[in-house]
Amino acid sequence: MKTPRQIRNENAFDGHFREIGKLTALSRLLGFLRDISLAHFLGAGPAADAFLVAFKLPNLFRRLTAEGAMTNAFLPVFARVRQETGRPAALILAAEIQIILLLVLSAIVVVAEIFMPAIIALLAPGFVQTPERFEATVTLARIAMPYLPMISLVALWAAVTNAHDRFFGGAAAPVILNICLIGGTLCIPLFQMLNGTYSDGVSHLALLAMPVAIAVLGAGVCQMALMQRMLGRIDASIKWQKPRLSQSGKRVWRAFVPAALGAGGLQLNLLIDMILASLVSVGAISWLYYADRIVQLPLGIIGIALGTALLPQLSKLESEDNKADVAERIAHSLHIAAFFALPACVAVIVICDPIIGGLFGYGAFGSGDVAMTASALAAYGVGLPAFVFNKVLQPAFFASNRGAIVLKVSFLSVGVNLVGSLTLMPILGHVGLALATSAASWVAVAIMTVMLLSEGRLKQDAFAPFLPIGFASLVMGAILFAGHLMVTSDLMPFLTTMMMGTAIIMTILVIAGLGSYFLAAYLCGAIPAFLFKRLQPAGRKKRF
Repeated sequence: MKTPRQIRNENAFDGHFREIGKLTALSRLLGFLRDISLAHFLGAGPAADAFLVAFKLPNLFRRLTAEGAMTNAFLPVFARVRQETGRPAALILAAEIQIILLLVLSAIVVVAEIFMPAIIALLAPGFVQTPERFEATVTLARIAMPYLPMISLVALWAAVTNAHDRFFGGAAAPVILNICLIGGTLCIPLFQMLNGTYSDGVSHLALLAMPVAIAVLGAGVCQMALMQRMLGRIDASIKWQKPRLSQSGKRVWRAFVPAALGAGGLQLNLLIDMILASLVSVGAISWLYYADRIVQLPLGIIGIALGTALLPQLSKLESEDNKADVAERIAHSLHIAAFFALPACVAVIVICDPIIGGLFGYGAFGSGDVAMTASALAAYGVGLPAFVFNKVLQPAFFASNRGAIVLKVSFLSVGVNLVGSLTLMPILGHVGLALATSAASWVAVAIMTVMLLSEGRLKQDAFAPFLPIGFASLVMGAILFAGHLMVTSDLMPFLTTMMMGTAIIMTILVIAGLGSYFLAAYLCGAIPAFLFKRLQPAGRKKRF
């Protein structure tokens, strides 16, 4: 029987999850529009490869230093300082971290701008064999790199607002990025007209994608403005001060390094994919990128939203040494994660071709690109639940100031990914890279699960809902498989005569999949009660 306090905490968590999830869903939908625009105007050729590698550099640093690490390292210390010495002292700590973060990252940007050719040669060694692609990537990366300190400050400010149970600004920041990038892609034809006809070569490729690279910087400015407004609303504006290092600040930075590398395990694995994909063939980087974008939808809406809402609550419970409530909160989050991640896994494996064709198979993105991207999506789909579960399990270690454990697990997963990639790439090409990344994520989930079970921070009955959810997902998969065969064999001649025929096929299958899954989950009693109370069968008791 849950106590009134547990019920209040659970309701607060569920509310925060919904708010973050809605904004993240909007961000991911806009991200699809962005990627559809990129696929239409740049395809999966050298220009697309150049921009994706160029954007990967600040984006990777953003994932390592901003999104996961800054929140995971800063928020528990900020919450403890606020509880022990008051809110003004906590804001002073934030000001201390702010100035050091800006100075260090600005120095990194300067170094990167100077040595960008060497960095690109390391990130995409295959580009060296195609000088046009290489030079275009260097130019675009130099334009986008200053985004790093901008988004890192945004992450710090978002951590402060999250600590005050205000999640809108941090969750809305990616929405702004995608809006700006969509604007950049739409400017590509206009940019080409204004600059006339280009000759083949470096300048041509760089100028093709330059509007999108410039849009990255515009997004950084808008995101900073939004977060400043959010801080002002809660009267928590962070002042600029001279660099200093307090004892609390030292705790943040000691936690930051393992948090940066640990929380970025998946990103490091994706980076390995990109480096090795540059050696496979032209277009391989783009195939993996577009497949990863599909996987990022459930990962962002569910995994990141759960992790963001979970960390503040777990940090508070750990400070009270309340393992029972910690286990309850993690189990609750795993139930939600499984309810969405398991059917998503089945769906992207079974109907990967219609998904990619319906979303990206237009303009410069040809049928060959669709087939290659779909095979990569199926391989990433194998690891999709693990990607989401990682986001739920990692906060349990960060909240208890054990980021070093996440770091060790991430290093192990990176090793597994590297060995798997080198083994599978000669056999399966870019698909082998995606499979190795999925396997590495499952290894990390298994290790963290065993550790939390042994510590009492996770109970075995937390996995009880997985069985009915898995059964409902398999029912959905069978219906999708049959539906895929039907529409491709019987209806395809009719649908292909209609505009956006592949999109219609995808829409039909998605609707059929959603309907069959929710019906099966309803009959199995697998629907989380707090999400869909009206869909619960009368008289049936739920654990959550």
